[in-house]
Formats: sequence, C-alpha cells, structure tokens
Amino acid sequence: MQTSTSVTVEEYFDLLQKSDVKLEYHAGEVVAMAGAQPAHNRIAANLIYLLEGCLRSGECFVFTSDQLIKIEGCQKYVFPDLVIVCETPVYEKAPNGLDALENPEIIIEVLSDSTEAYDRLEKFDCYKTIPSFREYVLVSSKKKKVEVIKKLSEAEWLSHTYNENDTTLQIGECSIALADIYHKVMFG
Repeated sequence: MQTSTSVTVEEYFDLLQKSDVKLEYHAGEVVAMAGAQPAHNRIAANLIYLLEGCLRSGECFVFTSDQLIKIEGCQKYVFPDLVIVCETPVYEKAPNGLDALENPEIIIEVLSDSTEAYDRLEKFDCYKTIPSFREYVLVSSKKKKVEVIKKLSEAEWLSHTYNENDTTLQIGECSIALADIYHKVMFG
C-alpha cells in the first residue's frame, strides 16, 4: 500500500513511529510491508541462528528485519530480512530513535512471490549504491535454492546458485549447510 502524496523523510519517521506495521520510504512514498508466510519466517530464524553462531566470536554483527537501513543513492529506507556488518556499524540518527544503518556489507532477502522481482532487480540496484555493500543473498521460500551474489569490482558481480544437490554454501565467512537453512521448513 502506498501513500498518494509525497512525504518528506521527517514525515516518514513520524509515520513510522506511530505505525503498528513496518513502513519503508521510497523517494517520497511510504510503503507498508506485508507480513511474511511461515516458511519465510522459519528460514529467517534459521539464518539468524546459523550466522550468529558462526560470527559470534568475530567482529561481525547480525541484524534482523527490524533494522532499518538507509540507501542514500536511491533515497530509500528499507527493512531487509537480515544484514551483516563486519566493521563498526554506522548509523544515521533518526528523530524518533529508530536509527538507520548506513554501512551494511551483506544483505539477505528471503524471497516471496510478491517481492522476488523487486528484490532481484530494483532493490539490488539500489543496494549496489551503498559503498560498503559487497554480498547479496537471495533465499527461496518455495524450494531449497539460495543465490549468493558477490561484488568483484564496482561494475562486476559474480552469482552462484545453490540448490538441493549442494551440501554447503558460503555467506561471508560462514560455511553453512543448505539443509540447516531449510531445517523444519514446510513448503506450501
């Protein structure tokens, strides 16, 4: 659902503070985020558990879908499913106390029918404008399939798709069993 009139960033943060649902800001438009299906939620929970376990003793931080990130190059504020930062997190201080992360390094999106095209195209193009962004992970919620896209240079990205024939995949510095990502996930 989108607003019919353009709003400022300040107005967006006011709306966000008062809202019972997640709202994203897309260059003057406010977009309400729909709730996720059980498979999506289970996959995200598994990834948090697996990545936090892998990264706990290091310098990296794992953030959940409640962490707002700023995409200055596209004038957007969005809530990815998971974010990893291995440097000191940098935040834009928001007036309502919901600070927006400015230096995500790895962004993970669990795909749904309604968001897959947007996540793959427009959102990815926007993420690429973030200087710290170096890896994008797209996780299917319909079947055992994960695509990991790594930055090789400013203009070049390398994509590798993992499916049920693969046993492990690499997300950042973590080697993760594909079966663990989909542990107790029931596809419907």
